[in-house]
This record gives sequence, structure tokens and C-alpha cells, in this order.
Amino acid sequence: MTKILVVDDEPQILRALRINLAARHYEVAVAEDGSSALREAAEWHPDLVVLDLGLPDIDGVDVIHGLRGWTRIPIVVLSGRAGSQDKIDALDAGADDYVTKPFGIEEFLARIRAVSRRAAIHEAELASIQLGDHTVDLVGKTISGGVRLTPTEWHILEILLRNPGRLVPQRYLLTEVWGNKHVKETHYLRQYMAQLRKKFERDPARPVHLITEPGMGYRFTP
Repeated sequence: MTKILVVDDEPQILRALRINLAARHYEVAVAEDGSSALREAAEWHPDLVVLDLGLPDIDGVDVIHGLRGWTRIPIVVLSGRAGSQDKIDALDAGADDYVTKPFGIEEFLARIRAVSRRAAIHEAELASIQLGDHTVDLVGKTISGGVRLTPTEWHILEILLRNPGRLVPQRYLLTEVWGNKHVKETHYLRQYMAQLRKKFERDPARPVHLITEPGMGYRFTP
């Protein structure tokens, strides 16, 4: 079931979208402001975000920037702002589509399906990734050269490989791999990243693919 996070400060919009999306077998969560949206996205990991730009605390474009700092999940803007510059700003920030209010629900749902299809194609393209001297098959869970990984190593590596070039925050990795109760256990990550570098980097002491961003997180550099 596809998980959709709907972010809007209009209760009637939230209610209408929740009803219509749930009726079509989507799993739905809602947020009424930008701070709640970023927190919910980090904890719930939706497959797609529907985002209003005119939020009471953080502008929607800043929310897009916040999401794009660590995830490539599709973002569909649903906004009353009809100006071309608003659309340009949202799309340049990383939104995948832009729907103007008022909107027809059937067209909106068609946009959701189209964006989801494009995301699925992108996922397929990411299935096989070159990491140093090895090819990692994320679908078949195999690595060339006979490299073996533990389940935890796989989990960490897959998150990094699915976000090439992007900083993946420590907190996100810890929450995703070990749960909310371990967000301060950064030594877990240091230990596992050291193990991954021994398996993939030609010189683990001077990594060129699995990079540490001190105090912030980690980055996969193709």
C-alpha cells in the first residue's frame, strides 16, 4: 500500500484528500504545518508527499528543500498560488508536479499515479549501482566479487546508494535502521561505516565513495 503524507493547513482539504485517497487504498497521514511535515516524513517515511506552499510556520518551498536534503520521494505541490514564479520556485526546489487550487479530484489522482510511475522507473534504474570496484544489485541483494553483508550493513548501504550525492543525516540513518530510541547512538554508525569501507573502499582510511560529513551524516559519492 502506497503511503502518502498530505500537508495543508486547511482542515477541509485534509479531510477531502484523506477520504478520497483512503477510498483508493492509499495509506494516509496528515500534517498541518511545515515542522510537523518534516518530522512526520522522517519518522513515517511516506512514499509520496502532497504539499501546500502557504503553511503557517515554514514556507512550502523551504519544506521541499528540507525533504530534498535527504530523500528523493515524489513531492506533488497542491497550492492556491497560481503565479508562474511560484511554480518555478517549487519545481526548482525539487517538487515533481504542481497542481493549482481549486482542483478536480480525478485529475489530481491521475497526477499522483503519474508521479508514482515515474518514481518506480527511477527506482528500477537505481537497482544496479557501481560502488568502487563492485556492482551492487539492490533488488537481488547481491554484490559482485563475492562481497557479503550483514542485514544491518545492507540496510545502511541501501539508504546511502538510493540517495547518491546527498547528505543522509545521522538521525535519519539511526531512526531508519535501529528505531527512534537510538537517535543518539552515533557510535553504531561509525562502527558499521568502518566495516562497509573495509569491504568497498580501496583505501578504507581515505574513502572516496562512503564519505563522512562530520557532525552531520554520511554521503555516497559515485
